[in-house]
Amino acid sequence: MLMNSGYLSSFKIATLSLGLALSFTSSSSASSTDTVSGTDAKTALVLHGDAKYGQPGNPFKYFDYVNPEAPKGGSVRMAASGTFDSLNPYTNKGTPVTGISLIYDTLMTQSRDEAFSLYPLIAESAERAPDNSSITFNLNPRARFHDGKAITATDVKYTFELLTQKGHPFYRSYYSDVESVTVLSDRRVRFNFKHANNPELPFILSELPVLPKHHWERDENDFSSASLKAPLGSGPYQVVNVDGGRSISYQRVADYWAQDLPVNVGRYNFDNISYDYYRDEHVALQALKAGEYDLRYENIAKNWATAYDVPAVHQGDLILATIPTRNPAPIQGFAFNLRQDFFQDPLVRRAIGYAMDFEWLNRNIFHNSYIRSQSYFGNSGMEATGIPESEELKLLEPWRSELPEKLFTEPYTLPVTDGSGNIRPQLQKALTLLKEAGWSLNNNRLVNPQGQPLKIELLIAQPSLERIALPFKKNLEQMGIELNIRSVDISQYINRIRAFDYDMILATYGQSASPGNEQTGFWGSKAADTRGSRNYMGIQSPVVDAMISHVINADSREALTTAVKALDRVLLWGEYMIPQWYYPYDRIAHSSKLVRPESEPLYNTDIYTWWIDNSPVSKNIVKDKDVSGSPESPPENKIPWHYSGLILLGMIPLWIYRRRRKI
Repeated sequence: MLMNSGYLSSFKIATLSLGLALSFTSSSSASSTDTVSGTDAKTALVLHGDAKYGQPGNPFKYFDYVNPEAPKGGSVRMAASGTFDSLNPYTNKGTPVTGISLIYDTLMTQSRDEAFSLYPLIAESAERAPDNSSITFNLNPRARFHDGKAITATDVKYTFELLTQKGHPFYRSYYSDVESVTVLSDRRVRFNFKHANNPELPFILSELPVLPKHHWERDENDFSSASLKAPLGSGPYQVVNVDGGRSISYQRVADYWAQDLPVNVGRYNFDNISYDYYRDEHVALQALKAGEYDLRYENIAKNWATAYDVPAVHQGDLILATIPTRNPAPIQGFAFNLRQDFFQDPLVRRAIGYAMDFEWLNRNIFHNSYIRSQSYFGNSGMEATGIPESEELKLLEPWRSELPEKLFTEPYTLPVTDGSGNIRPQLQKALTLLKEAGWSLNNNRLVNPQGQPLKIELLIAQPSLERIALPFKKNLEQMGIELNIRSVDISQYINRIRAFDYDMILATYGQSASPGNEQTGFWGSKAADTRGSRNYMGIQSPVVDAMISHVINADSREALTTAVKALDRVLLWGEYMIPQWYYPYDRIAHSSKLVRPESEPLYNTDIYTWWIDNSPVSKNIVKDKDVSGSPESPPENKIPWHYSGLILLGMIPLWIYRRRRKI
């Protein structure tokens, strides 16, 4: 399931059995005995089993991973990459600014220490129709926009219509199963569904941001265009300063209507949050070490291993934190654009995959820090392994004639080398596949039967990515394939991505603990022809569509796991991308003034539970602790010769993977 709050980011789905009506309360003394329309109520929307918070005898006061006494105050500065020219993240016009989702609230919001549970925010209760034909939200009477006007059901309906009519094309697909929206009263709104076969839809709608009708209906506020004019929101922060393309500052709303709700206690502690933009990642790193900003997610293994041997770290001014996460690994890889004729044959795509020597890259560039991605749903327990059996086989069997026969008889495997850089055996296998596909070597160039050489352009937006692309290029040259690495600025990159104007890109897809409707946008046939969609590869496969349908309509955790495994297997054997790597940690360098609460690993690091400690303490006291418990995790304030961190994010489109980080 894909959540939309500013940036489009991956999140998890919840499903409930038919006939269940759910009630939510904004009170810290929420009781599970409240009723809605005569039906037993629940204090959360949750996937299978019970919610962690708001159980009988245990009222929901705040999340376990926050410090409810965290002091408010101070300023934090962060860095953003590239540039921006829009403060509207909901359209496909312009390059949206980082952090803008801080100004918006959604109907409901999720916790970070559960696979997926939703708790009250703008909506204080919700009722799902017994036949799954609709969901009704009852709004919190305290909910307000920053100008003091109440958030009403009319605003909810207006937001839905605005997003689907003038917003990013994603929304039309994402909400396509909604028939209509009915305003029942000022605080009560019902979404009517086209059919009852989408169990995710009530929970997708629960994460709908609510925009102010009275703001966007004014002639001077054009929702469909890129603009640097600060929009009106309802969230914990508001925009206070914008320097187009260079920086933006947000200020905590002193009288924020939802600051005392259980979901917000102990969160949003900084008075001011600002982002400075850097076009060069090296310059940004040096600025951090010079103390020009306070927090950086480090996504480059080499930097984490070698670039932080500086006085600021040794003196305790800059803390190196390796923070474990429980979230399924994103899938990242070199993605083929199947809209190009020369990528139509899966044998060609498989052969090109032999040119990426992961073992050499990991040893020589990544300091043996990454794990090779073997699945589109890695680290989730839903990976396709072995050969299909039992219930998974039943899903795949009707499509046997349209799938590779080996899918049913062999586990899917990726090429493996010895890491020496000599991949002659792999190249021989690749050339055999290319010959089978009709290509041949002619004067050290790979040509098709018409004599046309195979030339590929790899489009990137960060020059730092060239260091992983150049070894790939070198190996392709040995196969007679010409690879042109094209680095462009972020604005041009986003425009070309939206228009599918590329041969290959470095694509990243964030996954969740409960995959669902977002898979249609990732791999569905309709999305392949939708400008600006995330089906970067242009996949148009009835088998993939069928497996996605099984995922969406799964009625139990077991059925969901089976369907995801089947989808994973079909995607892997489709050779749509060359999987790269992941590691289940967040790697953050931050100022020693920042303190985070101790907690068990979360599904995503929530920096908005952090606060600023201005007390006079010794710089030798490390206030930030590594809670991973892993012997492979480097101690903080030490140079980590073994790198632990998240994937190298090579893609920076509008919908960059930010699952509720709001940064």
